[in-house]
Amino acid sequence: MANPPGLGQLALALSHETSFARDDFLEGPGNEAALALIARWPDWPDRVVALVGPEGCGKSHLAAIWVARVGARVLAAHSLEEADLPAALSAGALLVEDLLAGDLAERALFHLLNLVREERAFLLMTARTAPAGWQPRLPDLASRLRAVPTAKLEPPDDTLLRGVLIKQFADRQLAVDESLVAYLMTRIERSFAGARAAVAKLDSEALRLQRPVNRALAAEILGQTEP
Repeated sequence: MANPPGLGQLALALSHETSFARDDFLEGPGNEAALALIARWPDWPDRVVALVGPEGCGKSHLAAIWVARVGARVLAAHSLEEADLPAALSAGALLVEDLLAGDLAERALFHLLNLVREERAFLLMTARTAPAGWQPRLPDLASRLRAVPTAKLEPPDDTLLRGVLIKQFADRQLAVDESLVAYLMTRIERSFAGARAAVAKLDSEALRLQRPVNRALAAEILGQTEP
C-alpha cells in the first residue's frame, strides 16, 4: 500500500488493539485444519479437543472466535488448581489456555476432564505441544490426554506471513509499501509472533526517531538480523 501524495508515514502515538474477530483471522494451509475444527462445533470428535502450535501461531485468536460463538468461559492454565471447576463449566463450554506439559495442575485437570463428560459440556484447550505427548505422573490423566483429538497450527507460508505483516501495520494505522514487506519476509522469524515483534519494533523506533516506517528504517533496525 503506497502513501497518498504529500502524506508521510510517521506513526501516531495512538493506542491500537488486536482484533480477535472471525473476519480478522487470516487463513492458510498451516491453520485450515484448526479453523475447520472450530467451525464444526458442536460436531466435534470428542467433548474435549486441543489446539496446538508454537507461540503466536493463532491459537488464542481461534480460541477467542470459539468463545464468542458459544459463550464459553475462559480459564488460564495457571489458575486451574484454584478454580471452582463446576462454576467454570456452568456455561456448558470452557476454554483453558496455555497448558504447559511440564507444569500441569494434574489433579485439577483430571477432575476437569471427568467433569466435562459428566456434565456433557465442551472443553477447548490450547498448548504448544500435543497432550498425547505429555507425561503426567497420574496414569489415569495420561490415558485421558492421549485420547484428546488435536488440531495443529503450523508456521505461516509466504502468502499468510505477508498478510499477517500487512495486517499488523494496518492495525497500527501505518501505511507501508511492498518493498518493506518483502524485505521483512527475508529478515524476521517466520512466525506470527515474529511478525508482530518486528512491526512493533519498527513502530516504536519510528516514533522515537520521528522517522517514516519504510525499508530504510527496517534495514537500520533489522539489518544485522540473519535471514
